[in-house]
Amino acid sequence: MVRFVARRVLFSVVVLVAASAVIFVLTRLVPGSPALILLGPEAKAEQVQDLERRLGLDRPLAVQYARWISDVVLHGDFGRSYISGLPITSEILRTLPITVEIVLLAFVFCLVVAVPLGIVSALYEDGLIDHVARIVAIAGVSVPGFWLGLMLIVCGAVHLGWFPPGGYTPLSMGLGAHLQSLVLPAFSLGIYYTAIISRMTRSSLVEVLRQDYIRTARALGLSRTRIVAYALKNALIPVVSVAAMSVGYMFGWAIIIEQVFNIAGLSRSLLSALFQRDYYMVQAVVLVITIVFVGANLAAEILYRALNPRVRGTA
Repeated sequence: MVRFVARRVLFSVVVLVAASAVIFVLTRLVPGSPALILLGPEAKAEQVQDLERRLGLDRPLAVQYARWISDVVLHGDFGRSYISGLPITSEILRTLPITVEIVLLAFVFCLVVAVPLGIVSALYEDGLIDHVARIVAIAGVSVPGFWLGLMLIVCGAVHLGWFPPGGYTPLSMGLGAHLQSLVLPAFSLGIYYTAIISRMTRSSLVEVLRQDYIRTARALGLSRTRIVAYALKNALIPVVSVAAMSVGYMFGWAIIIEQVFNIAGLSRSLLSALFQRDYYMVQAVVLVITIVFVGANLAAEILYRALNPRVRGTA
């Protein structure tokens, strides 16, 4: 197990290095220059070239990348924003907790609803509950998150007044107000993965309940509760992997959700940096999201190996 974890960690590091290089190159392929944005469209070519020289944008890409990645790895320094001139690391430390909180709340909601719903659907296969759960799941994967967010603002904030229409309320302003500002974004973000995980749980448990050892357990007179408990140990193995990967995907979808609810999180910083061609900010945010995604993938692989006895002994 230790060898497996060490090998997967090493592979993840290689993936991150390759991803950082791709991110760096792709940001430079975007037409336009940050110097031109800073100086305005009326700037002369000499002024643009002079500012690019001061910003280091005139150096070869390999030199720029080597300097950037060494600062990130050795000092945790992502550089300074071309637009604001502020340290990007401090901006990430300010906005990342907001996005993490929304994603974690959406993930907890997803697990609390999806897993029990999938279990009940499997136990009452082709029954009324199963059909209702299937309809809910189809609606969950079909409704766009941004549209659902807008409808929740109209119904839950404008008409009913239960939640704020947008923005982020810090915890220092009260736990109740803080949670109220997170409910609608987290629900909009988590509903899609709730549908996915609930159907995954249902199909996996149905398959396990049809295995020979479950039939043998029924023939021996074991109670239904004990049979379901044994079946869940195997049925939840693929669900754990899918759930772990969902965390990484949620960070990507948070870009849309934070924009809809006017939340100044990490994903919204990425969107603003894209419009302003703020190279360093784009690189930093995308790299952080990539680290989260690769970390979620690594956790999924380790959990799958730890929970699945059929692959524990393999190399």
